[in-house]
Amino acid sequence: MELNLDNPIAERKTKTVYKDGNKTIKLFVENYSKSDILNEALNQARVEEGTDLKVPKLLAVTMVNNRWALVSEHIEGVTLEQLMNEHPEKMDEYLNRFIDIQLTVLAEKVPLLSNIKDKFKRKLNNCNNIDYNTKYELLQRLDGMKTHNKLCHGDFNPSNIIITENDEAYIIDWSHVTQGNASADSARTYLLFSIDGRQDLADKYLDLFSEKSGISKSNIQRWIPIVAATQKTKGKPEEQEFLNKWIDIVDYE
Repeated sequence: MELNLDNPIAERKTKTVYKDGNKTIKLFVENYSKSDILNEALNQARVEEGTDLKVPKLLAVTMVNNRWALVSEHIEGVTLEQLMNEHPEKMDEYLNRFIDIQLTVLAEKVPLLSNIKDKFKRKLNNCNNIDYNTKYELLQRLDGMKTHNKLCHGDFNPSNIIITENDEAYIIDWSHVTQGNASADSARTYLLFSIDGRQDLADKYLDLFSEKSGISKSNIQRWIPIVAATQKTKGKPEEQEFLNKWIDIVDYE
């Protein structure tokens, strides 16, 4: 498969995304983990094949100049994040739609995916920037959480929703997907808004998600310290101090 890398459309620390006609190419940095690449491809394929959600079709897993690349169907449109930024007067409308899409995802089941509790347990056990007592308490709390099998995107934020000209909503970036507890997925979305400095929007999201889902805010809040701790394992210096305040496990007892 010949790929054209003349049109970059997004750049992150570990990858650059290109548009090539009707294809999107996610090109990773050299020496990026092969197992992580193949796991992301497998996750996307399982969601694509196992649900009726609007997900870009995975077309290829390949290498370009000794760098791994994932090639998917290109979805033309604008992200929900762009719409929120460009039309703040419609924020409530967009937030409602955002949550409705998330609930549609959470209503699905993909049994072959990893369980979110197992993933979080591995992350916490391997975390070296949290003290032993806090880690122990977080692991105890995680162990006491109910085990569910809802489809959890794992990085559900408005930048991962593309709205097409026909007003269809496509969900992208399935690299963190698991099956598990809806409260955990919601807690992560809440935290992502908070990290981004949009605390007012985070609080409004939490209230509305709780109302629409029928899940109590306290159930979601009990997951926040756990999710914050797993986020710390990414080692982003600019986030560490902010995340520490969420890891106090007595906050939501």
